[in-house]
Amino acid sequence: MEIEVLSASNSKSYGFCRVNPTTTIHDLRSSIHEQLPKTPDVDRQSLRLDSRGKGLKDTDTLQGLGLRTADKIYIKDLGPQIGWKTVFLAEYAGPLFVYLIFYTRPAIIYGSANSNPISLTTHIAAGCYTLHYAKRILETIFVHRFSHNTMPMRNLFKNCSYYWGFTAYVAYHINHPLFTSPCMCQVYGALAAFMLCEYGNFSIHIALRNLRPPGSRVRKIPVADGNPLTKLFNLVSCPNYTYEIGSWVSFSIMTSCLPAMLFAIAGAYQMTMWALGKHRNYKKEFKDYPKKRRAIFPFLL
Repeated sequence: MEIEVLSASNSKSYGFCRVNPTTTIHDLRSSIHEQLPKTPDVDRQSLRLDSRGKGLKDTDTLQGLGLRTADKIYIKDLGPQIGWKTVFLAEYAGPLFVYLIFYTRPAIIYGSANSNPISLTTHIAAGCYTLHYAKRILETIFVHRFSHNTMPMRNLFKNCSYYWGFTAYVAYHINHPLFTSPCMCQVYGALAAFMLCEYGNFSIHIALRNLRPPGSRVRKIPVADGNPLTKLFNLVSCPNYTYEIGSWVSFSIMTSCLPAMLFAIAGAYQMTMWALGKHRNYKKEFKDYPKKRRAIFPFLL
């Protein structure tokens, strides 16, 4: 079959592309660029049935979408792209570097005149911050499998500004010479909760990785494995976000730091939005998706 390919911005025709009815949208992007070299690069293409419509899923087929010979499909140019892994590494390496400057070189930030001893809580907080972002970097390299190769380059600057800026805000207060630690019972209790949530988050990432074989785009209903911390899948669709929020709330309680709690709230809001979207997609994609699951907070949301 032949389909006409047009620009979503001005409806200008690029020409016709010959494909099989069973071709997926993922494969169609490659075919379009091979047969019509003037079209945007594969990773910059967002295909849609209408110039102002929503982007089509990679797993959709032309036959399933009801497309026939001479039908039209539109390309929206997503602009300059950058690899997901590159963005994640920049997002996570930055906070690690920024926080450790405040922790290891306080004289640069606060001046060399102040000689107040650094509290044990400040040392523990630095260890937790380092652990969290070192874990994220290692997961990006060795654990995560991305469903898309790239994202718009503008996201690099937006995401890095968020992570790096909040890190400087939090680190400035916790490493300040006048920082006052809460009682050690509160510190150790929150530290235990932080470590549990970090391990829970890692356990969920491993379970999600095992759902998708290497080099594939297979999607399955996420379920718990032999690790008891993955049983949160029985209650929510995105337990990795649940544990992530738990980590930052615990860190905020451990340090009694208002900027850390503001970071936890901002992150919780964004992750809740992501979780609600993923939860809706799961229910649309899988007819047998567990009805009792919530998106991110057990029994609530």
